[in-house]
Amino acid sequence: MKISVVGLGYVGAVCSACFANEGHDVIGVDIDKKKIELINSGISPIVEKDLESYIKKGIETKKLQATDDLDYAVRNSDVTIIAVGTPSLSNGSLNLDYIKEAAKSVGELLKTKESFHVVSMRSTVLPRTARDVVVPIIEDISGKKLGKDFGYVSNPEFLRESTAIYDFYHPPFTIIGGSDEKSLAIFEELYSFLDAPLFKSEIEVAEMIKYSSNAWHALKVTFANEIGMICKKFGIDSHKVMDIFCADTKLNISSYYMKPGFAFGGSCLPKDVKALTHKAKELDVEVPVLQHIMFSNELQVRRIFKEFIQPLRLKKVAILGLSFKAGTDDLREAPQLTLAEMLIGKGYELKIYDANVMYAKEIGAIAQMLSNELHHIDKRLSNDLEQTIENADILIIGNSASEFNELQKRYPNKHIIDLVRITKETSDKNYEGICW
Repeated sequence: MKISVVGLGYVGAVCSACFANEGHDVIGVDIDKKKIELINSGISPIVEKDLESYIKKGIETKKLQATDDLDYAVRNSDVTIIAVGTPSLSNGSLNLDYIKEAAKSVGELLKTKESFHVVSMRSTVLPRTARDVVVPIIEDISGKKLGKDFGYVSNPEFLRESTAIYDFYHPPFTIIGGSDEKSLAIFEELYSFLDAPLFKSEIEVAEMIKYSSNAWHALKVTFANEIGMICKKFGIDSHKVMDIFCADTKLNISSYYMKPGFAFGGSCLPKDVKALTHKAKELDVEVPVLQHIMFSNELQVRRIFKEFIQPLRLKKVAILGLSFKAGTDDLREAPQLTLAEMLIGKGYELKIYDANVMYAKEIGAIAQMLSNELHHIDKRLSNDLEQTIENADILIIGNSASEFNELQKRYPNKHIIDLVRITKETSDKNYEGICW
């Protein structure tokens, strides 16, 4: 495959050298003549382990060349990879000037190119950059149409400085978000040499993956540092704590909790977060990330009311699933309970159905709690699912009990607000997933 790479900085240089190493004809493009001279001499323009040997091999085998002639590069390639910088502006937003200039140049060159050409974004850009910025520029200047005359693939990189070559060949996964099947197939072939999962998606999903990953990594570093500060006050070796913490791959290092949805609850997480942050305050340790966990969790409940319930202007509501998760009757710190109390306080006509809570009430496990501090909830509980649904205009699915499956198909005229993703369906007119 013939590839042109626009931008021979850190990412562009690594990608150019590695693709050339895999036998592709690669033309690297940059405006920096010194950088071009170095690469064409087999010398790496940056310090990166093993990169120079890859560049040297690419030059010797004539699989790699560098130039400042973008016209030549695009006309002699099937795929153009944009790998220019996206630095931060003073307000934190991205400077897309280099991206726009690259898009304009590519658009100009595609005016007269007859063959189908794929433009790929390797630079880190926010969701909808392709749809709102890059593609419109290319279409406007070239007069050609996305999916018909040219394709677009978002292919974010996950390279760490000092281990970039290793990371290129050993990624956790490869993500390609494409405009059309033809473009995706080209990139699927391009990465066929990698022994790693390859995910094909919409363009915006691929764009968001990089930001999700980096925000998560930043959160992990900050979390570990805050735990470390608390450990220091107790005279505990935080590295020993984290070594054991990371040995748990069932919950701590896993995908178990990485399901966007409603707030957390139950007898452990809220109680333990509160206890830890309170102790940190006693120890005069500032832990802003940990301190804001509960605040963020509480915002989720208020968000459900403000963004999903209130705009419907309907007063008859049913909460289906009151316990904090399916398969339990535990109401301790259940965010569904907080939401129910909010609706009651705002004058909504509320009914609640939860088979496990009703069962526990009958055998006495939580009867006292319901008759005392939760009497306002108790009198709104129902043991008839169908009747609860029929008497409501809004159905709020509070947990993933199997009896709530396919409610959106059985009751197409009800407004359904799904807090847990009971279905794989995406939001439509009468069905709203809170994070999908």
